[in-house]
Amino acid sequence: MTTQTWVITGASRGLGRALAEAALAAGDNVVAAVRTPGSVADLVDAHPGAFLAAPFDARDVAAAPALVQAAIDRFDQVDVLVNNAGRAVVGAVEEVGDEQLRELMDLHLFGPAALVRAVLPGMRTRGSGTIVQMSSQGGRMSFPGVSAYSASKFALEGWSEALAGEVAPFGVRVMIVEPSRFRTGFNGADVLEFAEPSETYRQVLAAVRADMAGTDGRQEGDPARAAEIIVSLVHGEEVPLRLPLGREAVERISGVYRRGLAETARWAEVAQAADFADAPASVRPV
Repeated sequence: MTTQTWVITGASRGLGRALAEAALAAGDNVVAAVRTPGSVADLVDAHPGAFLAAPFDARDVAAAPALVQAAIDRFDQVDVLVNNAGRAVVGAVEEVGDEQLRELMDLHLFGPAALVRAVLPGMRTRGSGTIVQMSSQGGRMSFPGVSAYSASKFALEGWSEALAGEVAPFGVRVMIVEPSRFRTGFNGADVLEFAEPSETYRQVLAAVRADMAGTDGRQEGDPARAAEIIVSLVHGEEVPLRLPLGREAVERISGVYRRGLAETARWAEVAQAADFADAPASVRPV
């Protein structure tokens, strides 16, 4: 199996850390892009020839080229980019302000986009490479209290779906991973942010807030197993465009598709009446 070089954001813990460990176990090189390099000092010590800890803020789009260049300087090329860094803000639309919403868009869309642009020239030249976009089941469905988080993940998925079609002719693959709840620090008190509750929505979102805060350490997903699956797919011949990860993600996203198809069928006649009566059938190339 050919050794590959990974760049993984948010690799200090959770799924990012598990991915770094799984890639190293597979014999690959890893560049961990983390805000605090000391958080992965044990991996530096254990894998001195195959692991590089690079200081990086995933929201800093201007720093993306330098990170990719550091990976190239150390390991000659970047074969796999994993945009993994992320977090959530819980609150009603009227409770979450512009600054919080923009911060999530920077973290989940603009930061990943900058890194993709930085790695693509090398991947296109070699005719190979894999971009792994860590989305969420919340990137295909949403519910009260997570509008800001889902908005940023929906944006990442739409951007990445277009990207996949653009780079496929150059031999570059894109995989959007949509995990359910995994036993990481995502729901921890030091990571998960709650908007100040208003009297208007306090009771409306009470169950959501309690569920999001109370699941830390009890999530059903195993990060190590998830990482093994992702690494195995990256080393394989084919990757799916979208990979719901975990039983809950498979069930919930399947339900979203079924409900969407049913609603489209229910309103199809009304919707189709919006066209000119003599308009020809669509012959668009995509």
